[in-house]
Amino acid sequence: MKDILTASFVTEMRKTTANMYRLGWDERNGGNISYLLDEKEVGEYLDLTKVIREIPTGFDAKPLIGKIFIVTGTGKYFKNVDDDPETNLGIVRIKQDGTTAELLWGFKDGGKFTSEFPAHMMSHMARLEADPKNRVVMHCHPTNLLAMNYVHELDEAKLTHTLWEMCTECIVVFPDGVGVLPWMLCGTNEIGEATAKKMKDFRVVVWALHGVYGAGKDMDETFGLIETVEKAAEIYMLTAGLPLLNTIKDEDMVKLAEHFGVKYRKDFLHLK
Repeated sequence: MKDILTASFVTEMRKTTANMYRLGWDERNGGNISYLLDEKEVGEYLDLTKVIREIPTGFDAKPLIGKIFIVTGTGKYFKNVDDDPETNLGIVRIKQDGTTAELLWGFKDGGKFTSEFPAHMMSHMARLEADPKNRVVMHCHPTNLLAMNYVHELDEAKLTHTLWEMCTECIVVFPDGVGVLPWMLCGTNEIGEATAKKMKDFRVVVWALHGVYGAGKDMDETFGLIETVEKAAEIYMLTAGLPLLNTIKDEDMVKLAEHFGVKYRKDFLHLK
Protein backbone atom coordinates (compact mmCIF):
# COMPACT_ATOMS: atom_id res chain seq x y z
CA MET A 1 0.00 0.00 0.00
CA LYS A 2 1.10 3.54 -0.72
CA ASP A 3 1.42 6.07 2.12
CA ILE A 4 -1.97 7.75 2.33
CA LEU A 5 -0.42 11.04 3.41
CA THR A 6 0.99 11.26 -0.12
CA ALA A 7 -2.43 10.78 -1.74
CA SER A 8 -3.55 13.74 -3.85
CA PHE A 9 -6.93 13.91 -2.11
CA VAL A 10 -5.27 14.22 1.32
CA THR A 11 -2.83 16.81 0.00
CA GLU A 12 -5.69 18.81 -1.52
CA MET A 13 -7.61 18.80 1.77
CA ARG A 14 -4.51 19.90 3.69
CA LYS A 15 -3.72 22.76 1.34
CA THR A 16 -7.32 23.92 0.92
CA THR A 17 -8.21 23.96 4.62
CA ALA A 18 -5.00 25.86 5.39
CA ASN A 19 -5.78 28.41 2.68
CA MET A 20 -9.37 28.86 3.83
CA TYR A 21 -8.22 29.42 7.39
CA ARG A 22 -5.60 31.91 6.22
CA LEU A 23 -8.27 33.89 4.39
CA GLY A 24 -10.43 34.06 7.52
CA TRP A 25 -13.25 32.02 6.03
CA ASP A 26 -13.11 29.30 8.71
CA GLU A 27 -12.52 30.73 12.14
CA ARG A 28 -12.10 28.34 15.08
CA ASN A 29 -13.89 25.11 14.05
CA GLY A 30 -16.17 26.85 11.55
CA GLY A 31 -16.59 25.36 8.09
CA ASN A 32 -16.35 21.89 6.61
CA ILE A 33 -15.46 20.09 3.37
CA SER A 34 -16.47 16.74 1.89
CA TYR A 35 -14.89 15.23 -1.22
CA LEU A 36 -16.27 12.24 -3.14
CA LEU A 37 -13.35 9.94 -3.92
CA ASP A 38 -12.65 7.35 -6.57
CA GLU A 39 -12.79 3.87 -4.99
CA LYS A 40 -9.98 2.51 -7.14
CA GLU A 41 -7.68 5.37 -6.18
CA VAL A 42 -8.47 5.00 -2.47
CA GLY A 43 -7.73 1.28 -2.78
CA GLU A 44 -4.12 2.12 -3.62
CA TYR A 45 -3.72 3.55 -0.11
CA LEU A 46 -6.17 1.65 2.12
CA ASP A 47 -7.39 -1.91 2.57
CA LEU A 48 -11.05 -1.29 1.84
CA THR A 49 -12.08 -4.46 3.67
CA LYS A 50 -10.88 -3.05 6.99
CA VAL A 51 -13.43 -0.89 8.81
CA ILE A 52 -12.12 0.89 11.90
CA ARG A 53 -15.58 1.60 13.32
CA GLU A 54 -19.08 2.54 12.27
CA ILE A 55 -20.70 5.96 12.74
CA PRO A 56 -24.47 6.54 12.43
CA THR A 57 -25.31 9.28 9.93
CA GLY A 58 -28.74 10.11 11.32
CA PHE A 59 -30.41 10.15 7.90
CA ASP A 60 -31.01 7.97 4.86
CA ALA A 61 -28.28 8.29 2.24
CA LYS A 62 -29.16 5.25 0.13
CA PRO A 63 -28.29 6.98 -3.19
CA LEU A 64 -24.70 7.18 -1.88
CA ILE A 65 -24.33 3.56 -0.74
CA GLY A 66 -20.77 2.35 -1.32
CA LYS A 67 -19.43 5.81 -2.08
CA ILE A 68 -16.32 7.00 -0.27
CA PHE A 69 -15.70 10.51 1.05
CA ILE A 70 -12.89 12.32 2.78
CA VAL A 71 -14.42 14.81 5.18
CA THR A 72 -13.40 17.26 7.90
CA GLY A 73 -14.17 16.37 11.51
CA THR A 74 -16.60 17.88 13.96
CA GLY A 75 -15.06 20.42 16.32
CA LYS A 76 -11.82 20.41 14.32
CA TYR A 77 -9.92 23.57 13.47
CA PHE A 78 -8.89 24.04 9.87
CA LYS A 79 -5.57 25.49 11.04
CA ASN A 80 -4.65 22.06 12.47
CA VAL A 81 -5.47 19.89 9.45
CA ASP A 82 -2.13 20.28 7.70
CA ASP A 83 -0.11 19.35 10.82
CA ASP A 84 -2.30 16.41 11.83
CA PRO A 85 -4.55 15.21 8.99
CA GLU A 86 -5.23 11.80 10.55
CA THR A 87 -6.92 13.40 13.56
CA ASN A 88 -8.77 16.18 11.78
CA LEU A 89 -9.88 14.31 8.64
CA GLY A 90 -11.63 11.02 8.04
CA ILE A 91 -12.35 8.76 5.09
CA VAL A 92 -15.77 7.16 5.31
CA ARG A 93 -17.89 4.88 3.14
CA ILE A 94 -21.68 4.82 3.20
CA LYS A 95 -22.76 1.37 4.34
CA GLN A 96 -25.41 -0.77 2.63
CA ASP A 97 -28.09 0.30 5.11
CA GLY A 98 -27.67 3.89 3.92
CA THR A 99 -27.76 5.21 7.50
CA THR A 100 -24.27 4.26 8.66
CA ALA A 101 -20.81 5.43 7.67
CA GLU A 102 -17.86 3.05 7.84
CA LEU A 103 -14.66 4.76 8.98
CA LEU A 104 -11.76 3.57 6.82
CA TRP A 105 -9.11 6.05 7.99
CA GLY A 106 -8.69 9.09 10.22
CA PHE A 107 -10.48 10.57 13.24
CA LYS A 108 -7.83 8.75 15.26
CA ASP A 109 -8.80 10.55 18.48
CA GLY A 110 -12.24 8.93 18.42
CA GLY A 111 -13.89 11.85 16.65
CA LYS A 112 -16.32 11.79 13.78
CA PHE A 113 -17.34 13.76 10.71
CA THR A 114 -18.65 17.33 10.79
CA SER A 115 -22.06 18.00 12.33
CA GLU A 116 -23.02 19.29 8.87
CA PHE A 117 -22.50 15.80 7.40
CA PRO A 118 -26.24 15.44 6.57
CA ALA A 119 -26.22 18.77 4.69
CA HIS A 120 -23.08 17.69 2.81
CA MET A 121 -24.36 14.26 1.81
CA MET A 122 -27.78 15.59 0.82
CA SER A 123 -26.04 18.27 -1.27
CA HIS A 124 -23.85 15.61 -2.90
CA MET A 125 -26.98 13.67 -3.84
CA ALA A 126 -28.54 16.77 -5.36
CA ARG A 127 -25.44 17.87 -7.25
CA LEU A 128 -24.64 14.38 -8.59
CA GLU A 129 -28.14 14.29 -10.03
CA ALA A 130 -27.67 17.74 -11.59
CA ASP A 131 -24.09 17.11 -12.73
CA PRO A 132 -22.36 13.72 -12.17
CA LYS A 133 -18.97 15.46 -12.30
CA ASN A 134 -19.62 17.43 -9.08
CA ARG A 135 -17.58 15.80 -6.30
CA VAL A 136 -16.83 18.54 -3.76
CA VAL A 137 -19.08 20.32 -1.26
CA MET A 138 -17.56 23.16 0.73
CA HIS A 139 -19.01 25.23 3.58
CA CYS A 140 -17.37 28.33 5.02
CA HIS A 141 -17.99 31.82 6.42
CA PRO A 142 -16.48 34.35 3.96
CA THR A 143 -16.26 37.69 5.76
CA ASN A 144 -17.55 40.08 3.11
CA LEU A 145 -20.34 37.85 1.88
CA LEU A 146 -21.50 37.41 5.46
CA ALA A 147 -21.35 41.18 6.03
CA MET A 148 -23.35 41.70 2.85
CA ASN A 149 -26.14 39.57 4.35
CA TYR A 150 -26.84 42.35 6.84
CA VAL A 151 -27.14 45.24 4.40
CA HIS A 152 -28.54 43.70 1.21
CA GLU A 153 -31.91 42.14 0.47
CA LEU A 154 -31.69 38.37 0.75
CA ASP A 155 -33.55 37.81 -2.48
CA GLU A 156 -31.91 35.39 -4.91
CA ALA A 157 -32.44 37.44 -8.04
CA LYS A 158 -31.45 40.75 -6.43
CA LEU A 159 -28.43 39.36 -4.59
CA THR A 160 -27.20 37.54 -7.69
CA HIS A 161 -27.64 40.63 -9.86
CA THR A 162 -25.68 42.79 -7.43
CA LEU A 163 -22.83 40.27 -7.29
CA TRP A 164 -22.77 39.93 -11.08
CA GLU A 165 -22.37 43.72 -11.32
CA MET A 166 -19.28 43.76 -9.11
CA CYS A 167 -16.79 41.86 -11.31
CA THR A 168 -16.72 41.18 -15.03
CA GLU A 169 -16.01 37.47 -14.44
CA CYS A 170 -18.93 36.85 -12.07
CA ILE A 171 -21.65 35.91 -14.55
CA VAL A 172 -19.15 33.58 -16.21
CA VAL A 173 -18.04 31.87 -12.97
CA PHE A 174 -21.50 31.49 -11.42
CA PRO A 175 -24.00 31.93 -14.28
CA ASP A 176 -26.55 29.86 -12.37
CA GLY A 177 -26.64 32.58 -9.73
CA VAL A 178 -26.71 32.36 -5.96
CA GLY A 179 -29.39 30.53 -3.99
CA VAL A 180 -30.48 31.89 -0.60
CA LEU A 181 -31.88 30.21 2.49
CA PRO A 182 -33.34 32.14 5.43
CA TRP A 183 -31.64 31.75 8.80
CA MET A 184 -32.06 28.16 9.98
CA LEU A 185 -30.66 26.07 12.80
CA CYS A 186 -27.42 24.52 11.58
CA GLY A 187 -26.38 20.90 12.02
CA THR A 188 -29.89 19.58 11.38
CA ASN A 189 -31.51 17.43 8.72
CA GLU A 190 -33.92 20.29 8.04
CA ILE A 191 -31.21 22.68 6.85
CA GLY A 192 -29.61 19.81 4.95
CA GLU A 193 -32.83 19.11 3.08
CA ALA A 194 -33.36 22.81 2.33
CA THR A 195 -29.78 23.18 1.08
CA ALA A 196 -30.06 20.11 -1.14
CA LYS A 197 -33.26 21.46 -2.66
CA LYS A 198 -31.43 24.67 -3.57
CA MET A 199 -28.42 22.71 -4.83
CA LYS A 200 -30.58 21.24 -7.58
CA ASP A 201 -30.48 24.67 -9.24
CA PHE A 202 -27.48 26.46 -7.72
CA ARG A 203 -23.85 25.59 -7.05
CA VAL A 204 -23.67 28.38 -4.47
CA VAL A 205 -26.17 28.60 -1.62
CA VAL A 206 -26.06 31.34 1.01
CA TRP A 207 -27.08 30.41 4.54
CA ALA A 208 -28.44 33.76 5.71
CA LEU A 209 -26.40 35.38 8.49
CA HIS A 210 -24.18 32.29 8.66
CA GLY A 211 -22.13 31.43 5.59
CA VAL A 212 -22.18 29.74 2.23
CA TYR A 213 -22.24 26.30 0.60
CA GLY A 214 -20.45 25.73 -2.69
CA ALA A 215 -20.20 22.69 -4.95
CA GLY A 216 -17.99 21.80 -7.89
CA LYS A 217 -16.16 19.10 -9.82
CA ASP A 218 -12.92 19.43 -7.87
CA MET A 219 -11.31 21.36 -5.03
CA ASP A 220 -9.94 24.15 -7.21
CA GLU A 221 -13.24 24.81 -8.96
CA THR A 222 -15.24 24.83 -5.73
CA PHE A 223 -12.76 27.03 -3.89
CA GLY A 224 -12.56 29.37 -6.89
CA LEU A 225 -16.34 29.58 -7.05
CA ILE A 226 -16.64 30.76 -3.45
CA GLU A 227 -13.56 32.95 -3.86
CA THR A 228 -15.20 34.78 -6.77
CA VAL A 229 -18.47 35.32 -4.90
CA GLU A 230 -16.52 36.60 -1.89
CA LYS A 231 -14.47 38.99 -4.07
CA ALA A 232 -17.69 40.41 -5.52
CA ALA A 233 -19.12 40.83 -2.02
CA GLU A 234 -15.93 42.59 -0.92
CA ILE A 235 -16.21 45.10 -3.77
CA TYR A 236 -19.86 45.65 -2.88
CA MET A 237 -19.01 46.32 0.77
CA LEU A 238 -16.20 48.71 -0.25
CA THR A 239 -18.57 50.72 -2.43
CA ALA A 240 -21.85 50.43 -0.49
CA GLY A 241 -23.17 53.87 0.39
CA LEU A 242 -20.98 55.63 -2.15
CA PRO A 243 -22.37 57.22 -5.32
CA LEU A 244 -21.81 54.71 -8.14
CA LEU A 245 -20.69 56.41 -11.33
CA ASN A 246 -20.23 53.22 -13.32
CA THR A 247 -21.59 49.68 -13.41
CA ILE A 248 -21.62 46.64 -15.69
CA LYS A 249 -24.77 46.86 -17.78
CA ASP A 250 -27.11 43.92 -18.15
CA GLU A 251 -26.64 43.83 -21.91
CA ASP A 252 -22.89 43.57 -21.33
CA MET A 253 -23.44 40.65 -18.96
CA VAL A 254 -25.33 38.93 -21.75
CA LYS A 255 -22.38 39.50 -24.09
CA LEU A 256 -20.05 37.94 -21.51
CA ALA A 257 -22.24 34.90 -20.92
CA GLU A 258 -22.75 34.27 -24.62
CA HIS A 259 -19.09 34.83 -25.47
CA PHE A 260 -17.99 32.24 -22.89
CA GLY A 261 -20.86 29.89 -23.71
CA VAL A 262 -22.37 29.63 -20.24
CA LYS A 263 -26.03 29.03 -19.46
CA TYR A 264 -27.11 31.95 -17.29
CA ARG A 265 -30.25 32.93 -15.39
CA LYS A 266 -31.89 35.31 -17.81
CA ASP A 267 -34.67 35.91 -15.29
CA PHE A 268 -32.10 37.48 -12.94
CA LEU A 269 -31.30 40.23 -15.46
CA HIS A 270 -33.25 43.39 -16.28
CA LEU A 271 -33.51 43.09 -20.02
CA LYS A 272 -35.87 45.03 -22.25
